[in-house]
Amino acid sequence: MDRNHLLLVLVENQGSVRAPVPTLRSVLDDPAVVPTEDPRPDGLHGAPSLVVVYTGHGKGKSSAAFGTMVRGVARGWRVGVVQFVKSGDWRVGEEKIGRQLGVDWMAVGDGFTWDSANLDHDIALAREGWAKAAALIAAGEHQLLIFDELTYLCSWGWIDVADVVAAIRDRPDHVNVLVTGRDAPDELVELADTVTEMRPVKHAYDRGIRAMRGIDY
Repeated sequence: MDRNHLLLVLVENQGSVRAPVPTLRSVLDDPAVVPTEDPRPDGLHGAPSLVVVYTGHGKGKSSAAFGTMVRGVARGWRVGVVQFVKSGDWRVGEEKIGRQLGVDWMAVGDGFTWDSANLDHDIALAREGWAKAAALIAAGEHQLLIFDELTYLCSWGWIDVADVVAAIRDRPDHVNVLVTGRDAPDELVELADTVTEMRPVKHAYDRGIRAMRGIDY
């Protein structure tokens, strides 16, 4: 199949429903071949802000988000983080460094649901946490807001997906929003500018190795 035929295939595939449309680069790339053509599309332009989603069942969603947190701080942005499952009692490494860097931090969760003695209490905390997060979006005081583990609240039906999508969609122009968690709802994926799905290949936990400080939290 020559290059022109590949381009034709790509154009014809534009009508696919929900299926990711392959790019010329993804079709032509061979990991053993050094790329010699510039893969960037013509007409690149900036945007006032972006919505980014890190989802999937693999490790790295929160880790990627907090790498972005550091980038934002380095650019002089005001950054805010809301963690919806992790408890503030956990004293995770990202919170420690985030606070040292001046990040506005809220841990509104109460830990893993399987450790909960009262799910109704957890649901109430989740809804209060989302109300605070939505207020942060609307206030427009941050250039970057990270909502860690927000997708779980949507999947469990604890908060309304439509409310989440509306709050993010109607945000002030300069507010970037980054959401993490498994099973991101379709509506959020549709809204987002960038979506990455983490795929598990291997995990130390599968071999009975507990979470490690400095790597996992």
